[in-house]
Amino acid sequence: MSQGTMTHVWEREHQVGELLELLRDGTGSTVLVTGEAGVGKTTLVRELVARIGSERRVLIGSCDDFLVPPLLQPIRDAFRGSGGPMDRPVPSDLVFDAVLREFEQPTVLIVEDVHWADDATLDLLRYVVRRLDQLPGSVVVLTYREDSIDTRHPLRAWLGALADVPMRRIALSPLSRAAVGAIAAGSGRDADELYELTGGNPFYLTEVLAGTEETIPATVVDAVLSRIRRLSQESRAALEQLSVFPSAVDLRYLDAVLDSGLAGLTEAEEIGLLETSGDRIAFRHDLARRAIEQALPPLRRRHLNGRVLKVMLACPDVHRFRLVHHAVEAGDIETVLAQAPLAAREASRAGSHRQALTNLQAVLPYADRLVLAERAGLLDAYAWELHIAHRFGEAVEAGDQAVRLFEQLGESTALAETLLRQSRFLYMAGDTPAAVQAGERAVEVAEYTGSPAVQASAAASRAMLMVLTGAAREAIPALELAHDRAVEAGRTDIDALCHNYLGVAWCDLGSPFGFTQLRTSIELARSTGDYEAVARGYTNLAEMLYRGYRWTELAECLRDGLAYVREHGFGSHAYNLEVHQALLDLRLGRWDEAEQRLRQLLDTVDDDGMMSVMSHSALGRLLARRGDPDAERLLVCAWERGLEQGSHTGQGYAAFALAEWAWLNDQTDVWESIRDHVEQLSDIPVVNQMMHLLPGMPGWQRDADPYEEALRLADSGETESMLRALEILDRMGAAPAAALVRRRLKELGALRIPRGAQARTRKNPGGLTDRQLDVLVLLTDGLTNPQIAAELVLSVRTVDRHVSAILDRLGAGSRREAAAAARSLGLSREQQSA
Repeated sequence: MSQGTMTHVWEREHQVGELLELLRDGTGSTVLVTGEAGVGKTTLVRELVARIGSERRVLIGSCDDFLVPPLLQPIRDAFRGSGGPMDRPVPSDLVFDAVLREFEQPTVLIVEDVHWADDATLDLLRYVVRRLDQLPGSVVVLTYREDSIDTRHPLRAWLGALADVPMRRIALSPLSRAAVGAIAAGSGRDADELYELTGGNPFYLTEVLAGTEETIPATVVDAVLSRIRRLSQESRAALEQLSVFPSAVDLRYLDAVLDSGLAGLTEAEEIGLLETSGDRIAFRHDLARRAIEQALPPLRRRHLNGRVLKVMLACPDVHRFRLVHHAVEAGDIETVLAQAPLAAREASRAGSHRQALTNLQAVLPYADRLVLAERAGLLDAYAWELHIAHRFGEAVEAGDQAVRLFEQLGESTALAETLLRQSRFLYMAGDTPAAVQAGERAVEVAEYTGSPAVQASAAASRAMLMVLTGAAREAIPALELAHDRAVEAGRTDIDALCHNYLGVAWCDLGSPFGFTQLRTSIELARSTGDYEAVARGYTNLAEMLYRGYRWTELAECLRDGLAYVREHGFGSHAYNLEVHQALLDLRLGRWDEAEQRLRQLLDTVDDDGMMSVMSHSALGRLLARRGDPDAERLLVCAWERGLEQGSHTGQGYAAFALAEWAWLNDQTDVWESIRDHVEQLSDIPVVNQMMHLLPGMPGWQRDADPYEEALRLADSGETESMLRALEILDRMGAAPAAALVRRRLKELGALRIPRGAQARTRKNPGGLTDRQLDVLVLLTDGLTNPQIAAELVLSVRTVDRHVSAILDRLGAGSRREAAAAARSLGLSREQQSA
């Protein structure tokens, strides 16, 4: 083997075979190929494409490391030249259907580096992946760097949202010491030294072997730089210029910006640093590009980006995201101010709110250079994007600044609209009294505008807050009047929202007419393109269906609603619906799914605002049923937050969950401590409704979910029924309730009481949950927390919490001691499979 070359499937034959087998299986499938940068994901994909040959249509796109990723660029690149619906300009609102039609013939879609994907691309991929089971013969292959996505990365949330979709995961590991030695044979290099230097990373190894022995690098950057030092000064200068382009670049731009023209890149192309495809050129591996770019002195880097920007500004068809990226890198403030707000608006309309936020953040450092009205508008838009990003506290702060600026301007119309948005931010942040105050002020300001549209919006907002604060009966006539004014003013969004909150109000009062109104609101908003009103319609319908015990309808609402809000980028509404999906899972006995979903939400969203009460109380209630000691902390926290927020709905959910914990743990004093407060709110429909569901309260109803059915049987007082209840509870892992039933059976003098829980305790002395047992088994294999997280499809933060609980419950001082305890109980994977 010649120096610096590698057989392209070293230690990857099994993975290639696995992919080919999946393709030939004929069912629609999704494959996730993961691994660190340079481990060979692209090599694996190329080998797969080579072996597929003409058997199947293959389309390839890749994501690039832009400051603001281009909207749907990898998707459009993949389908360019396909001859199908996407091979021509398609409006953003028709892209989803067009892409799905591309799969009418069996297709392999490969998207590389999805950790850099924009929101719109992730939304579209989610849409396709959920429908692959209806597309026989089609496969979607996605590659990403596992070490580049932490618990807050959008891709982590994307994976969590698709936890119910079967996916094949292929995790690529670095090459073994033996493979490195075989590849390095004949190079004159010490194999062990190469292995230690590169860690078995194929790209690192290739770059090191391509250098000379005298310049063996200590890092990949050194490896790349030592390689390009052999090139002419002209070629090195051209490579430095090319390195500031985050993705493949059109040759016409490059030809215009290079002093030597394209000829300056010939040497680099000849030694394999670059590759061309049609009229575009890029580094063969982005690590090489990054190494060169990061080695540039800051001033030269700014200069090179400035040259690119100058050329691009002269081209009429350049996308704004490119202009913003290079303007930021070049420190061109004027271009940032001119282009970033427009790019943000385009991204927001396309549902890529993360990109919109990044563009607005690029402008903020220079906001004082804008005239007052532009600065106020910028902060208003920034606040809206922050609120969508679950950063409610920051949204309130930015909105407050916008309000103050509009006050200085004396712009009553803009001030009223901004106050209305600020009222919503405050409510979502959990400050209900301040939200009401801002809404009332908006009504006052709206009267001075003389604008029927603004006045209708303000009246509707006030009435909506009346519903949310428990005044359903008083809100109905106010909403009906606001609706009439909205129709007259042509405010279709307010028209739909009035139907929405009329629906909530009627449901609160026990009228089924409310569900009709909620569904009407969704259809109206869909027909007029008022996307946020559609999303809010789904969230409120879901909550009313949950309170109404309408599980089948709720499942349909959640399916349709989650698909809609994800596709349109409404993260805060997605959070709401995810919580309700977890609540439904809890009701249907799918406890593991509910816990995983709730943990994912708590791990990935820092500022959950008013929804924190619902998510914390839901998780606390589940943990209480499992006997997890963390339940009390979560539930007390949820109750205290509900009081702080002034949210009657939140207080109802928190009281319901805390009362169940108190009942399970014989802590009646806890319930008594909050009972008076809850009873004072009994005239509020939502609280009154939940009071009748609390343990020990008159009319506590148990429905047909497994847990509730077990409790109904346990309440019968009949031994056989109670034994059936015990069987259900033991199977579900509901230890506290099972203990209550056992105690009751003993009091009744039952002769045969199953010892299921005690028998299990002999192999599970710490009373670990099922998920903690799963973690313990993998811990005995020596896996790290990130590896355990990948194996169980959990966040690393969740695994950290489980490991801490395991050590505490087993009384172990270290992971090694916990693993030893597990082996002594026969809990290692090896012992279980024996």
